[in-house]
Amino acid sequence: MTTSYDRAREVKEFDESKIGVKGLVDAGSATIPRIFHHPSHNLPSKTHHPHQLSIPTIDLSLPHPTLVDLIRDASRNWGFFNVVHHGIPQSVLDRTISAVRSFNELPTEAKSKYYTRDPKASVTFSTNVDLYRSEAASWRDTIQMLVGPVPVESEKIPSVCREELLDWDGQAMALGERLMGLLSEGLGLGHERIKEMSCLQGRVMVAHYYPYCPQPDLTVGLAGHTDPGVLTVLLQDMVGGLQVKVEMEGEDVWVDVKPVPGSIVINVGDLLQIMSNDEYNSVAHRVLANPSKEPRISIAVFFNPGRRGETDLYGPLPELVSHDKPARYRDFTMTEFLGAFFEKDLRSKSLVHHFAIRTEGSIDD
Repeated sequence: MTTSYDRAREVKEFDESKIGVKGLVDAGSATIPRIFHHPSHNLPSKTHHPHQLSIPTIDLSLPHPTLVDLIRDASRNWGFFNVVHHGIPQSVLDRTISAVRSFNELPTEAKSKYYTRDPKASVTFSTNVDLYRSEAASWRDTIQMLVGPVPVESEKIPSVCREELLDWDGQAMALGERLMGLLSEGLGLGHERIKEMSCLQGRVMVAHYYPYCPQPDLTVGLAGHTDPGVLTVLLQDMVGGLQVKVEMEGEDVWVDVKPVPGSIVINVGDLLQIMSNDEYNSVAHRVLANPSKEPRISIAVFFNPGRRGETDLYGPLPELVSHDKPARYRDFTMTEFLGAFFEKDLRSKSLVHHFAIRTEGSIDD
């Protein structure tokens, strides 16, 4: 007799337990619940190994004109790059990662009071922001902080990682501001052009904890997706597992983003691809389930526009639209943009496709 599978019920039961994926690992489970089983098309191929390519690594101590060229080329051709000599001390990187680990390795009862899906909460802890919308859950737990445009209330951040995450927000914002200037110049625009769109203000920090997975061939740590915002500044530890999708000889292949000591990973988001009128490229990326007993930790700061009124419109920057290169996207408000994001799961290119101007012969996603 076949046992019926009620996914909605099992998702609800897991979510209401508030134990997270780490709680399943701590319970000694040798198998993963069915809600975490991904369809084969989401999983890494068992017969093909990732290509031995590497995303660019850019030394931020190089001369300014050289940096503009390197960052423009990396953002156009890869959508991802590492930066080194960025001015943030290694001690800051290490203690930020350590603080996130410390929170996730607290007893379940200490973490559970932060476990919520309240969209109005400025600080949340949960398993998968799209748990109820996705076709399968992914093997990770997450602290999320809304740090702008309204400053987060510091007392709501867990004390074990409060100082470190607030410091990291400041460090990431300074780096993001510098990169936005270089990205603006790479488009042939003034240094402040992207910043003028309030793109430093609307920040979200997401700290992921990927514990050991007993069946990594059945699930993923983070399903393939593109980031919705303008720019992402990502700090990751040395465990590895992040991959980006690139086109190679007409074929889409997954490339490992191998951790580079002391580096920070930068990637273009959907909104920057739209604002640049396709001069820059937001690319799909994913994280494999962690087969290591050592947890993987990453902390991303997503930069989004802070101005969100009904008259604040976003789309291709007018300076980048011409007779020879017409606008490839329509204008929209941030309310519409965020609404489109939250109604879907983390599906690659969903927002770029959602706002694209359809032309004769174009293909819908």
